[in-house]
Amino acid sequence: MTSHVLARVLLLSVFSTCSLTVEYDEDYEDVTVNQMLAPKSQETDATEILNNLLKEYDKKLRPDIGVKPTVIDVDIFVNSIGPVSSINMEYQIDIIFAQTWTDSRLRYNSTMKILTLNSNMVGLIWLPDTIFRNSKTADSHWITMPNQLLRIWNDGKILYTLRLTINAECQLQLHNFPMDEHSCPLIFSSYGYPRDEMIYKWRKNSVEAADQKSWRLYQFDFMGLRNTTDIIKTTAGDYVVMTVYFDLSRRMGYFTIQTYIPCILTVVLSWVSFWIKKDATPARTALGITTVLTMTTLSTVARTSLPRVSYVTAMDLFVTVCFLFVFAALMEYATLNYYSYSSRRPNRRATSSPSTAEGEDTCLMAVSSTFQNYSVLDVRPPHTVIALNNSMYWQDFEDACVYECLDGKDCQSFFCCFEECKEGAWRKGRVHIDLLELDAYSRVFFPTSFLLFNVVYWVGYLYL
Repeated sequence: MTSHVLARVLLLSVFSTCSLTVEYDEDYEDVTVNQMLAPKSQETDATEILNNLLKEYDKKLRPDIGVKPTVIDVDIFVNSIGPVSSINMEYQIDIIFAQTWTDSRLRYNSTMKILTLNSNMVGLIWLPDTIFRNSKTADSHWITMPNQLLRIWNDGKILYTLRLTINAECQLQLHNFPMDEHSCPLIFSSYGYPRDEMIYKWRKNSVEAADQKSWRLYQFDFMGLRNTTDIIKTTAGDYVVMTVYFDLSRRMGYFTIQTYIPCILTVVLSWVSFWIKKDATPARTALGITTVLTMTTLSTVARTSLPRVSYVTAMDLFVTVCFLFVFAALMEYATLNYYSYSSRRPNRRATSSPSTAEGEDTCLMAVSSTFQNYSVLDVRPPHTVIALNNSMYWQDFEDACVYECLDGKDCQSFFCCFEECKEGAWRKGRVHIDLLELDAYSRVFFPTSFLLFNVVYWVGYLYL
């Protein structure tokens, strides 16, 4: 009995397993047939369509040749712009360039209204000979496959797109640099077909731009774009030229930090010498020469961001004026030092007027009386003698001996240095300037004039 029961159980298990296998196989076969039947028919249909279309197709001839011009509708999608090179006067742009036209030779009758093909079909049909007129270099993308798309409609309409990276020329006008604005063009047209054979047209909303977060416009802001259509006349015929202008505005942040602020601080630093005593010649000379050399370095660094243009830019003007202010501060001390030295030297003349002779006699008598007050051992009077160019002068008698208005000579000059010349008829219509107080004048004149220059400079370039 037990053997009969075991045999029945084994038979039942075998039958159940076979039934499950048959059901699984049937389900698998049904799914495979349902998924593969339709694509197989479409693939055969598409192959037959292409074979029939290309059987007598001549890709060397444009559509409607000898009948009417071929109209090319153009669309551009801007992936990114930048960087912009001011030195090379070019910019880089990454676009998807789309062209649409109708080729009656590619019409077909089928339930498939659109044939979407890859780059393998591109070389088998006629394509427009579009060139970018202001491109220096251009690359099409080939990874992992050529970035090209071809679509054919049943009425013969063709869409051809490809992705391009172009280094295009942009003639920058740098008169207002770094507060300049530019319109960089992207110009394209047919290379060989004139207007009576090929016409380009912009489609509605034909130029679009992607999100600007990935753009590499480090020194510029994107202000917008605009497109135009022009006709140029050449010896080979009239050609339709399409242009897209990308409006850019330069950012000043980099140049403010690298050039403008250091120049302003250097000019202010040169004014410190006005508060240093005029007798501290090493300190004032070292400060003046250091600021001049600093401005020379800043002007050299500022020009590295520019091509070698022959005109003066806004930055060149600012740096030059700052250099002149620093140089003038150094020359101010040179002038002050010269007149300070001249004011302490007595005028010696071979021939003196009576009044002059009397003044000199008075000075000599005062000096001799002073020497009599000192003993033989104590020859140097305390705090009265200074050495200058191996000459000895007594400060106690400087006013009496030096500030003598000799024959009115110094009174004839416009800038009078002596107290005796402040009065008289010659003063009418003239301004008295004491050159020995030149530091006091410079403390007011230099900051005021530099502030006035900055107001005129920034208002003129930013708002006018």
